[in-house]
Amino acid sequence: MEHKAYMYVVECCDGTYYTGYTTDVKKRIAVHNSGKGAKYTRARLPVKLIYVEGFDSKEEAMSAEALLKRKKRPQKERFLSDNQEKNLISHFEE
Repeated sequence: MEHKAYMYVVECCDGTYYTGYTTDVKKRIAVHNSGKGAKYTRARLPVKLIYVEGFDSKEEAMSAEALLKRKKRPQKERFLSDNQEKNLISHFEE
């Protein structure tokens, strides 16, 4: 199934998580690691992609991103662990 948008989670070099959405995962991770991504990740390079979930629309991906961003670290870790069957990371690893 082809997805139109993705919610992704990267782990920064300091161990923190950053969650975002994109239509092109590989390009977005490259932008983060070039230092031109989000302000949060610029000071925490390099980042490593740890989770990707596909959605049928940008709006759905943005909604999932907003929900995950509101969670505290233990809740995020539980989400990542509990949703590995949805994790599409293998499609984006080099």
